[in-house]
Amino acid sequence: MNRRTVLAVAVGTVLLLPGCTGTGGTSKGADANAPDDPSKVSGTITVLTQRTDLEQDGTLKKYAAAFNKTYPKVKVEFQALTNYESEVKIRMNTKDYGDVLMIPGVIEKDDYPKFFASLGTVAERGKKYRFTDFTAVDGKVYGQSPIGVTPGFVYNKRVWKEAGVTQWPTTPAEFIADLKAIKAKTDAIPYYTNFAAQWPLTSWTFVDGSVGCDTGATTKLATGDPWAKGADLRVGDTLLYDIVHDGLAEKDPTTTNWELSKPQLAKGQIATQWLGTWAIIQFRDAAKKAGLDPDDIGFMPFPAQVDGTFCATVGPDYNQAVNVNSQHKEAARAWVDWFTDKSGYDKDNLAISPLKDAPLPDVLKPYQDEGVKLIELDDTDGGKVKQIDNDSEVGIYKPDYRQDLVDLARGAKGGTLDGFLDGLAGKWADARKNLGS
Repeated sequence: MNRRTVLAVAVGTVLLLPGCTGTGGTSKGADANAPDDPSKVSGTITVLTQRTDLEQDGTLKKYAAAFNKTYPKVKVEFQALTNYESEVKIRMNTKDYGDVLMIPGVIEKDDYPKFFASLGTVAERGKKYRFTDFTAVDGKVYGQSPIGVTPGFVYNKRVWKEAGVTQWPTTPAEFIADLKAIKAKTDAIPYYTNFAAQWPLTSWTFVDGSVGCDTGATTKLATGDPWAKGADLRVGDTLLYDIVHDGLAEKDPTTTNWELSKPQLAKGQIATQWLGTWAIIQFRDAAKKAGLDPDDIGFMPFPAQVDGTFCATVGPDYNQAVNVNSQHKEAARAWVDWFTDKSGYDKDNLAISPLKDAPLPDVLKPYQDEGVKLIELDDTDGGKVKQIDNDSEVGIYKPDYRQDLVDLARGAKGGTLDGFLDGLAGKWADARKNLGS
């Protein structure tokens, strides 16, 4: 699995509690300084990753070999974790959570200095990199994503065309009508929830900002009602509900399979999934393996426009960080910098580079052609949103509430959509009030 796939998958039996996130390090406020001379950097570092696929196919070893051409005295070892979030959360109750790791979504932003070494100041890093404010605490940056991602629908263009749909839908109602055409005119499952894998459902949170084309969408989560009439999350959750309620998703969501969904969409057995740009390369690779045309895999924005224009948010994938307890911070920092700047990981994944001066990937050419506006959200209140989310136990970055939403839509759970969303809004409001937000 990859990410922006999930910000916090709440599985496992031992969890870090909000406000009590493990032991952290004894070197709070430590820095991981960039090395001046690569030939003098040495040590063995362990890199924790969620990319089990890249470990299995040998890609991670190739990255390490390329890294060693610049840093010959650093040995890089990888630990690829299937249930990344739950396993790393448990390990972060100790000091043994690798030298480099992807920052788990459950860790509250204000706690970053307890667990991670600083990579430098916002002012310094912001000149070169995107997304620095997403991991900034008191003016220092604690993580860096090697890629930027934008959410959207991965879809089989051939299937949509067979259904007579050649233009992107501009409203949720048009989207539903298009899925109904796919159901009526093709053999494909119009939409696939990937319910059983859980984490894909969290991707629906990332409609936030795209619907209203609002760079301040995160602040609105921190200060208002995410499920107010017309609010981005209510629009997204309502669309997901309608898809399932109208019989446009798989018959039994509990039997879905993430890995199998890739070749199924490539073959046209599935028409559409809401994921992100990170997923395109995986679905195109599945098409190649099946002897099919990878160009059949398309990507479209959320069906909403502001003044006739689609908008899509651009944000970081998992952010790499250096363990504040690492005995090889310089080597760990060297890996983070090299992987971000030199590895080609962004190009390998058809992703947006975190480097401000890099061009957009070719995969987003349709977005450029259609005039899709790419916006970066202001994450100043990102930590507050996560705290409200934890305290309210709503879980906008966890799969549970959208699993409940899908169950409600398919009749496996009682209640109404309005009642369900109003219940979430009430919990959110109480948590905001308790925090004085």
